[in-house]
Amino acid sequence: MQLVTISRAFNPAEAHLVRSRLEAAGFHPIVTHELASLGLEGYAMAAGGILVQVPDDEEAEAKNFLAADPPADNSQSPAS
Repeated sequence: MQLVTISRAFNPAEAHLVRSRLEAAGFHPIVTHELASLGLEGYAMAAGGILVQVPDDEEAEAKNFLAADPPADNSQSPAS
């Protein structure tokens, strides 16, 4: 199993948001380069970002999932 990068972020919150969306959809993502980017200011950009990776057999489906519009948030009640 080879890991492939499907998303790149420059802050940990964005990377983990992508990871959690993928996990909720049944994928097996990991976040890499996070600690290195936090260790030195500006290093995330110099190192190419914080990477979200999935197994290569999930790559195409995971990319399609991320490219699709996120579901609408229907948790708010309509205004009266």
